[in-house]
Amino acid sequence: MMDARTVIAALRRGEEPSTEGLRWFARGLADGRVSDAQAGAFAMGICLRGLSEENRVALTLAMRDSGHVMGWDLDGPVLDKHSTGGIGDCVSLVLAPALAACGCYVPMISGRGLGHTGGTLDKLDAIPGYVVAPDEARFDRVVREAGCAIVSASAAIAPADRRLYAVRDVTATVESLDLITSSILAKKLAAGLEGLVLDVKVGSGAFMKTDAEARRLAEALVSTANAAGCPTTALVTDMNQPIAPALGNALEVDAAMGVLTGRDKGPLYELTLALGAALLQGAGFDAPETRLREALESGAAAERMGRMVHGLGGPVEFVETWGRFLPEATVIREVPAPEAGHVAAIDGEALGLAVVRLGGGRTVETDMIDPAVGLSDVVRLGERVEKGAPLARVHAAREDQADAAARVVQAAITLGEAARPGPLVRERVG
Repeated sequence: MMDARTVIAALRRGEEPSTEGLRWFARGLADGRVSDAQAGAFAMGICLRGLSEENRVALTLAMRDSGHVMGWDLDGPVLDKHSTGGIGDCVSLVLAPALAACGCYVPMISGRGLGHTGGTLDKLDAIPGYVVAPDEARFDRVVREAGCAIVSASAAIAPADRRLYAVRDVTATVESLDLITSSILAKKLAAGLEGLVLDVKVGSGAFMKTDAEARRLAEALVSTANAAGCPTTALVTDMNQPIAPALGNALEVDAAMGVLTGRDKGPLYELTLALGAALLQGAGFDAPETRLREALESGAAAERMGRMVHGLGGPVEFVETWGRFLPEATVIREVPAPEAGHVAAIDGEALGLAVVRLGGGRTVETDMIDPAVGLSDVVRLGERVEKGAPLARVHAAREDQADAAARVVQAAITLGEAARPGPLVRERVG
């Protein structure tokens, strides 16, 4: 008879779990037959032993089928994007409404922060009234009316992943290729997608630190998603510095609104174009990058953002005056450069963990997040900085927290000879 101990024991012995064993375990996660302790042991076993490609697909489909799988009847393609996690990565907040303005529908099921990386849902929680967990009828209505809705997975969507996702964050099993793949794709496939683009991060602020690791993950995601019937492309993108010049929930919403309203055309804008063009091209759109530029520069994407925010409970005039709705930290302080030089390296993981310690992320599942804290105006690789000039601004709730974060920022940013940043998009897979 199949049970949790049988599956875990097989993993401990280094044996490949059976497909039926993986299906049983996913159902057990969903219906409570698997305890938290057993879920943690399962996650650690897969992290240490790994799965074959066949069983990675089996686990992904089992997680998807542990709950409701959505279906759509719309007059445009149903598309989505997912990032494997980075710092200053608020692309979803720009890309979803931009795609909607191009005639697509984006039912984006997103997650909370993991480890040192921020979560899209945590960012949206910074918007007063925004409901990240609407009922299915409201989710459906907002997708149809706004063209996009960024929400959490409901209790009915991939419930097995909901439990395993929480366990991974507190058991040091976030980095497992197989668990990342099944977690990302279970929720995405359950959303009834017709196309998906994956942003696989590599560098100091990513989970994957080397090109080889990132390529391996990209290939696993693309092959698994395609085997499950969802046309998928991955871009391997640079995460040796923040995408936006801000880390923290309200601060990243502000950065996203800067792109949506034409105030900023930096790396966040460029990465949005690259990912969106890959999706639109796969869906058969001509001149995809031109369409996206027009959507952003005409204000059409911002208008879709406004519809989504209001449809999910946020302020009706959010796009026009977002600054007055976002919370501000009590303490805001510049971090001075200890010496003059060019920015030669940035330890992105250290910056991300500094934001977590400020209260902008979680160290345990029950931690409450302070949406106002974080870092802003972070310097870029290659930038010349004079002694005493700001490396970043710390946004904190208390002076002692600001002091600690400032020390981390100074240690995390290396000044020296000018560094030449690598390309934002390193390669395409699929």
